[in-house]
Amino acid sequence: MLTRKWPVLDLGDQPNLLPKDWTLSVAGLINNPIKWSWDDFMAQPQFDSTSDIHCVTQWSRFDNHWQGVSAKHFLSVVQPKLEAAYLMLKSYDGYATNVPLKWFDDDDVLFAHSWEDEPISREHGGPVRIILPKLYFWKSAKWVRHITFMDKNGPGYWEARGYHMEGDPWKEDRTE
Repeated sequence: MLTRKWPVLDLGDQPNLLPKDWTLSVAGLINNPIKWSWDDFMAQPQFDSTSDIHCVTQWSRFDNHWQGVSAKHFLSVVQPKLEAAYLMLKSYDGYATNVPLKWFDDDDVLFAHSWEDEPISREHGGPVRIILPKLYFWKSAKWVRHITFMDKNGPGYWEARGYHMEGDPWKEDRTE
């Protein structure tokens, strides 16, 4: 079902996180562990992208315009080790989701701070959320705060509750 609105779906807790209080830490199988503040994040090269959203609840929204930091740039900074194959994305609300590195390392993936030329609102994951256009939107973690690079896949919040480990909408990867 195509929608013009962007439905709000979350675990029931929307952190009231101001940009000045936001940080992103990265650890695990990488050569350069980082901890970015908002200023560090905004000092990175900025990236614009247009992509579709596909939700596991069977709605889609086309042609969303995002601004943020590309995953390609981020990966060049943290430098994943050869054995890194998966990421665990953790959010300020306690949410987590797993993502294969092969899906994260794509030209249209980004850490978004803006949508349609406006800061991403709190209910949609602002100040920063991940955008993974080729996967169901539950993989695009809101309020991202920490990323761990791993050699083995592990389930996040929804995956531990029976959702598919990859979530490819073109294969309708909803459940295992």
